[in-house]
Amino acid sequence: MMRQYLEIKEQHPDILLFYRMGDFYELFYEDAHKAADWLGITLTHRGKSNGDPIPMAGVPYHAVDNYLARLVKQGKSVAICEQVGDPATSKGPVERKVVRVITPGTLSEDSLLEADSENLLAAVYQHKSKSNNNDYGLAWIDLAGGQFYCNQFSSEALLFSELSRLKPAETLADGDFCEKLTKLNYITKLQEDWQFDYQQNYTALLKHFKVKNLDGYGCDDMPAAICAAGAALNYAKLTQQSLLAHLTRLKPFDNRQILHLNSHSRKHLEITENLFGEADKSLFNVINKTKTAMGTRLLKSWLHAPLVNQAEIQARLDVVTELVNTQDLDTLREILKPVRDIQRTLTRIALNSARPRDLTGLRESLAVLPDLTNWLKNQGSPLLFELAEKMPLHQDIHELLARAIFDNPPVVLRDGNVIRDGYSEELDELRYLSNNASDLLADMEEREREATGISTLKVGYNKVHGFYIEISKAQSESAPVSYTRRQTLKNAERFITPELKTLEEKVLSSQAKALALEKQLYQALIEQLQPQVPELQFTAGEISQLDVLQSFAEMALVADYTRPTLLQEQGLAISGGRHPVVEAFQQDPFIANDVHIESNQKSLIITGPNMGGKSTYMRMTAIICLLAHCGSFVPAAEANIGLIDAIYTRIGASDDLSGGRSTFMVEMSETANILNNATDRSLVILDEIGRGTSTYDGLALAWATLDHLTNKINPLTLFATHYFELTQISQANPQIRNLHFGAIQHGENLILDHQIHPGPTSKSYGIHVAKLAGVPQNVIQAAKDYQIHLEQGGHHRASISDNEDTTNAELHHAFKSVDPRIKLLESVNTDELTPKQALDLLYKLTKNV
Repeated sequence: MMRQYLEIKEQHPDILLFYRMGDFYELFYEDAHKAADWLGITLTHRGKSNGDPIPMAGVPYHAVDNYLARLVKQGKSVAICEQVGDPATSKGPVERKVVRVITPGTLSEDSLLEADSENLLAAVYQHKSKSNNNDYGLAWIDLAGGQFYCNQFSSEALLFSELSRLKPAETLADGDFCEKLTKLNYITKLQEDWQFDYQQNYTALLKHFKVKNLDGYGCDDMPAAICAAGAALNYAKLTQQSLLAHLTRLKPFDNRQILHLNSHSRKHLEITENLFGEADKSLFNVINKTKTAMGTRLLKSWLHAPLVNQAEIQARLDVVTELVNTQDLDTLREILKPVRDIQRTLTRIALNSARPRDLTGLRESLAVLPDLTNWLKNQGSPLLFELAEKMPLHQDIHELLARAIFDNPPVVLRDGNVIRDGYSEELDELRYLSNNASDLLADMEEREREATGISTLKVGYNKVHGFYIEISKAQSESAPVSYTRRQTLKNAERFITPELKTLEEKVLSSQAKALALEKQLYQALIEQLQPQVPELQFTAGEISQLDVLQSFAEMALVADYTRPTLLQEQGLAISGGRHPVVEAFQQDPFIANDVHIESNQKSLIITGPNMGGKSTYMRMTAIICLLAHCGSFVPAAEANIGLIDAIYTRIGASDDLSGGRSTFMVEMSETANILNNATDRSLVILDEIGRGTSTYDGLALAWATLDHLTNKINPLTLFATHYFELTQISQANPQIRNLHFGAIQHGENLILDHQIHPGPTSKSYGIHVAKLAGVPQNVIQAAKDYQIHLEQGGHHRASISDNEDTTNAELHHAFKSVDPRIKLLESVNTDELTPKQALDLLYKLTKNV
């Protein structure tokens, strides 16, 4: 047995091998140590090798999904080795083989997947041409959803930006890229360079799709993408031990058709995760009103890939408008509620891994289609009627599943009672034999008594002798000649007949035969469904899109969103705009604000106190634009939005310790990305550029950045700053306009109005905000005094090397005016104090701390 294990393990040296032995999956040697560490299971041993105990650990087969889920979350891969031979006929160890390799990017089981997120396998490759022009290929497979995409980029930066959008669960790469991706915390799988060979992968793709070229898919002239796509497909087939027939086409993904969002913008706008990496209090979390898992995943995808084509956006908005106007949206939402995850069910059907309840879920989902299409047709909307006409009902498949599968089958096929009564006459007969053995024996007993006239005749069963006819000693001589003696007892004789022997064989084997036949019928049913997978995938896609659009409509109704107007002209005109996430979670009513950016005045400088609303205002503007480009209504009273091609943001402060970058370096890197990639149709959000360095350096960088954006690139720009000197730029440049958030100082208190006003702010309120934040009063007072000192012409020196005496005198004078304790100490002669006076003085000093 161990020889067999080692031969199989040799084929999978770098991953765990789950080796099936009876009711357990066992691991040996180094795998046992790793599993015990990663899963927290008991490490034991079995036998010896070279005199040393063989380490062993195991998990029960019925709970294996729980352990696999834990390993996958840690980025581990597992080879599943099953018994494929018959123990009854095997000589030596039962034949075993690896039937599947579980990896983070090739999951299809619901127990291992997150219902609301795609699980992608990606492959990346740098294709070097003879002209030394490097192209970067990317392909990704959503195995559970049956989708296969590819793309090609001219720069590494664009490739990594796309990876940040996709967030693949596992990425295939050669040596150079594998190292880069690992440093960026991607789960990677090292591939040899030959696995990205162009000709090999081109041929593999032609063979898989059964075509003569890839022109029909629009990617025949994308060599780098083809290298990546072939590598991804071959890896997926190898791990799944399947032809992956449900991957029916390779779709080139054109990034020019979506609004560009780099990783910084996705993070700063908190689209699907907040700044702490959690789904709570994200944009997705607030606007998600979908009713199906498929719709939830599609909504996430749409939020990360807004459209830029006006006609496509308007098509989505038209459907949302019709749904808002139906006055019966709740009925549609109830109709969609029972729909299961059809996309992932279809994948398991294609992979021959569908369980009985997958098929009942598919049946229940198909049962919804007549009600769904009728609702769409009855709303009096030609657009919704057209959607209904495009949606197949699949009545034949629904009827097949209704005839074939019980309403509530067991979780797994091996438990039996999956195929419905009446589907197979042979199966019904076997079940009758298995379930009604006592009735059959009673019927035979009655017939034999009548035929023989023996009143003491009984028909019975025991585990040793099986079925028998028992006659008392007194009447045993009257037994017919067709009775064969089987056993002699003290007071009775037991016999067997050919008829009873035949019944015994049928009954005792009926349960096993029924289960075996049920497996055959179930497999035949799966094979009957597999050719229907592409059409069912289309229907699943239509349902998921309708679910997202009704989610947009529901959000518009419950949160008072309005339809945006998309314009080709540049500029923004938003009236009563609101930040959807802040509005949803704050207790006080949200104070709406207007945003007006004209085509001849595209840069706004925004000033005002901290906590006044600058960052919220800018994020609100970006999110309203993003939602509009997704085809959603927006949180505003009115919104006229000129189409944009990208959203760039530089908000907040954070360092990159693992990358060895300071907060200021991160800030400058993000700014450089904007300056190098933004166009005149982009929306740029910049929050306090230059604050991570000295005042003059920061001011100079902020001025130069704004000048370059305004005069060289000219995007829509919202530029928040505390450098009031920048507000003077608008006097010399009419393309720049000043806005500010107001505040009212009432005595020692500061009241923030969170309202946007024209012009620059007149005062900074940093010390007041510090007070609101809970900074100790003595520090607040010290800051006020030192502020007065500076405003009256005092100097703050960073170094004392030039004039140490002068500087010390200035500092002494400054702090003397700042701290009253210094004045108190100077007013007494400490050498003449009595002990009691010294204690009193100490008390006064500590009281002011």
